[in-house]
Amino acid sequence: MNTKLQGSWGEALALDYLKGKKYIPVAMGYRSRYGEIDVIVKNASFVVFAEVKVRKNDKFAEAREFVDKNKQSRLRKTAQIWLIQHETTLQPRFDVIEVYAPLGTDTVKPTIIHIENAF
Repeated sequence: MNTKLQGSWGEALALDYLKGKKYIPVAMGYRSRYGEIDVIVKNASFVVFAEVKVRKNDKFAEAREFVDKNKQSRLRKTAQIWLIQHETTLQPRFDVIEVYAPLGTDTVKPTIIHIENAF
């Protein structure tokens, strides 16, 4: 399966999930020289920088395990740039959203696990 297509599909699912939890979309695919933040949303208290990981299952490892210390560092640096460019009084938070889709983009009801304040 095309990983880029699968990633975009998972990010769209994650955004819909977050909107269902009353988060307001701010940006998707925000890029800096350090990397990309998949989804940025906000609510009354937080601006959330979410990393979305799509996997068929967790037999090899849970999706969150692929957000290692190096990835976390790149996400923090990218978020800092976003925060400099977009003034906000909201508390920043880093979340990971796992999307488990056994049939890839053909999965009718993927499992979504939202880990708030993941790192």
